Amino acid sequence: MLQKTTILKHINLIIFSFFLGFANFSSFAQKVKIDGVAVVIGKNIVLNSDIEKFKQEIEKRSEGKIKISDCEMLEELMQQKLLSHHAVVDSITVTDAEITANVDRNIAYFTQEFGSVDKVIKAYGFNSIEDLKNEIYNVEKDNMLIQREQAKITEKVDVTPEEVRLYFNGLKDKGELPEIPAEVEIAQIVFKAIPSKEEDDRIIEKLNELKTQIEEGANFKMKAIINSDDPGVTSNGGQYEVTKESPFIKEFKETAFSLDVGQVSKPFKSDYGYHIMQLHEIRGNKRVASHILMRPNVPDQLINDTKIKAEKVKQDILDGKITFEEAVKQYSQDDDTKNDGGLISNPYNGESKFDLTRMDPDLYGRVAELKKGEMTDVFFDQDQIGIKMFKFIFIRERTDTHVADLVQDYVKIQELALMKKKEEVIAKWSKEKIKDTYIKLSEIHNKCTFEKNWKKETAN
Repeated sequence: MLQKTTILKHINLIIFSFFLGFANFSSFAQKVKIDGVAVVIGKNIVLNSDIEKFKQEIEKRSEGKIKISDCEMLEELMQQKLLSHHAVVDSITVTDAEITANVDRNIAYFTQEFGSVDKVIKAYGFNSIEDLKNEIYNVEKDNMLIQREQAKITEKVDVTPEEVRLYFNGLKDKGELPEIPAEVEIAQIVFKAIPSKEEDDRIIEKLNELKTQIEEGANFKMKAIINSDDPGVTSNGGQYEVTKESPFIKEFKETAFSLDVGQVSKPFKSDYGYHIMQLHEIRGNKRVASHILMRPNVPDQLINDTKIKAEKVKQDILDGKITFEEAVKQYSQDDDTKNDGGLISNPYNGESKFDLTRMDPDLYGRVAELKKGEMTDVFFDQDQIGIKMFKFIFIRERTDTHVADLVQDYVKIQELALMKKKEEVIAKWSKEKIKDTYIKLSEIHNKCTFEKNWKKETAN
């Protein structure tokens, strides 16, 4: 049987798509009634369908390399629910800002995977991007609580160099040394087609005109449908329910909580463009508000000029007039990477290395054949909020596929050894927590044989 670390890795990779699959059900309670509960752990449940969904996704994501029985899958799910339950018991907390940042990263990843926000919304059966964000917010919050409970349990766990060596030699003696896939470390320089101040002023003036018309009695919803660039406006008229925990951008929430009922805000700026907002209702800690979003136009000439600038900077690097790192500092307009030499972080794990076999297909197509020190062609891109840009990517490091080597891959072997040791600590913790946690298995799953004593059977 494969190591639990491998199984848990794949569970983490599919956690979002798995839970988002439930969004198409109009009633979770109805689903429980139809589906059936496999197990209850504290206040958490695992449905019968959860087991099959996870199995299918794991096999798909691992390209058939991982096979797991229903009982093994259920035990992995019970472990997650046990951690989730005790995270609440132990008063583990996560902040709204942390969760929202992760939500935004996941929306960006899904957008890359499907091609557009609208396609993501359609694929998961939501009515709007805000509905999707709310669902991811809840899933991400639970996932972060689990991760922090694990971190709390294993905070003092470490491995010595000798333990790493023994772990490596143990794998070698059993012929189980892992194959390290080809990896790249990449950096980018981004050139954005930023609208002129005159265009920003035009948008602000237009929003001020709309503000005046609304204050004089014009219907906000109609003005939003006609003028707003918010893709959800056709279905909701620009109206949203907002709490301080909602996964809306900071400026949106701050404005919603600063207005009086009926008041229309001054134009305010966010990463999405410029807005005005009207507050309709206050319901306890909830605000019901509508907004109109307008984005400055980007003329074709500005887009073309941006491309020419990017190509010139790339050529200057090739000609030795400036180094890539110097060019990043001087020219790049990407706030997330500019201060780190343009380094792009892997969205799967936050690390600097990308496994070529698990890279976004478009990105893979651009970098797969490049060697260390080479650059891609200049290419057009557009982010999730519609900002147009040109960029090129530099290969900082590259390693080809090889069998793990203790010297070359020491950090990876160390991580695996540490993960194994942490698993052992969590397994010991679980053994103790199972004793005083409410657990009820369904009759059919009570027939499973588990590694841990989930059935709370008394030893003879």
